Parts: sequence; C-alpha cells; structure tokens
Amino acid sequence: MPPRHTIAHAVTATGTALHAGVSVTMTCAPAPSGHGIVFRRADLKADIPALYSHVEETRLGTVLERGDVKVGVVEHLMAACAGLEIDDLLVTLDGPEPPILDGDALSYLTLLEGAGMAEQGEARTAIQVLRPVTVESGDAKAALLPDDRLSYSYELSFPVIGEQTYAFAFTRAGFKAEIAPARTFGFLKELDALNRMNLAKGASLANTLALDDSGVVNREQQRFADEFVRHKILDAIGDMALAGAPLIARFEGRKSGHATNNALLRALFADPANYRRVAA
Repeated sequence: MPPRHTIAHAVTATGTALHAGVSVTMTCAPAPSGHGIVFRRADLKADIPALYSHVEETRLGTVLERGDVKVGVVEHLMAACAGLEIDDLLVTLDGPEPPILDGDALSYLTLLEGAGMAEQGEARTAIQVLRPVTVESGDAKAALLPDDRLSYSYELSFPVIGEQTYAFAFTRAGFKAEIAPARTFGFLKELDALNRMNLAKGASLANTLALDDSGVVNREQQRFADEFVRHKILDAIGDMALAGAPLIARFEGRKSGHATNNALLRALFADPANYRRVAA
C-alpha cells in the first residue's frame, strides 16, 4: 500500500490576499503522519483542520471556520495538495487567506515541489464512493458517482464565455499540465460592488482573468482557450480535497460552485452506505 506523504522541509511565500487585499505570509511545513492538512492563523493563535465540515461560507471562495476564526480561499492551495498527493501539512498564515499568488494552483504546486516530498510511516487510505450522490440548486448540479478511479468533468455556461466542457482523469502529471495553470476569473462590472462588500480587493490583471462585454481584457495572461472550465475543475478538486482523504469516484459538475461542492461532500458523508475506506 502506498504511504502517506508530507513535504520534506518548510517553504514560505508572501503575497496579496485575494479578497482582503492585505499582504499575507504563508509557511507550509511538514506534519506528522495522520495530522492531515491544517491551517494555522498565527495572528489569532488558532488551528482549523482542512475538512468539509468546517466550511461555513462559500461566496466567491471556500472559507474554513472554527469558532470566530476563519481562513478564506483555501481551494487553490488544497487543489495543489491534492495534485501532489500530500496528506499531512501545516499551513501557517499571518492573515485571513493564503496569498493568491498567480490566481492558479500551479504557483502553490511549484512552491510545494520545491520543498520535496517525504514518505510517512502510515499507509494512505482513500474514500471509495459506492452509490451515486447528487445535489442540485437551481440549475447547478454536482454528483459523485462510483468508479474505479478519480476523474472530473464539468459543464460551464457564462455570459461572454459561452459554454465550455472539460473531462479530466486524475494523474499528478495531468493535473500539473492541464488543470493547475488555469487562473481564476471575474467580471469587471462586478468589481466595484465586490469591493464595497470587502471582496476581491486583491484581484488584479496579474492574478485574475478579467472579463468585460467583449471578452478577456488581459488576454496576455490567458493560458488556455478553455481556461474557465479548467479552473472550475481546479476549484472542484480543491473542494473535494476537504473530504480528508483522496476520493475514488467520478465527479460531474454543471454550473456548480463552492456551495454545491460542499453540499455534495456533506451528502456523501451523511449516509455511511455511500462510501467505504480502502487502501489508496
């Protein structure tokens, strides 16, 4: 059976928080076997495990909460951890969110790769989905379906962007090449309203694909013609990583987002007959 993994040594990055707009320093450090991925707010002296059950807010990002302490926009870093199959990690922040860096998962993945990988003493386990689990909200839908390997598919429909579909059978190399580089995106006409709600204050043309009525404003930053749907899969991978162990299932999403993704994991774990724990 494959072992659990952590990183070999600590690595640090400093950058701007996507929503808070403040400078944040993040240190990712090795953690003991079975520790899982945990976020530590050093400024508030509090830890929050990276688990679906701690998600309390999903507006424009997945927010972990424990008591009065929050850590926002964790999905990109969680996707990078899933892409590298990291099981145990301590993420220490001196602010409310990880720095957005390039608005993708590749920047986190590159940082973690630089730390090196270390095998743990315990075997890695996975969560195998046994029965179809589906959640719907309006025209948004997300499902986890039984399968013998992990894969993702997504159907996107947005004004200006139009319709995009993408299917991805998970591999570490495939994640790095096809999904991790996809940047987050947003509409310029919504920016002022978001700023008034203390959101997207750290968004810039360097870390976000900006859209107006004619298309992508900062086209020089676009890496794929279908980058938008790839980023939705990136988000789904990060959100599904909050299961606490890798999934063996087929994820299907249609116009879904962080709220639907979290509801899907809650529905999965609501009935023990939906899954079983197996060797990864």
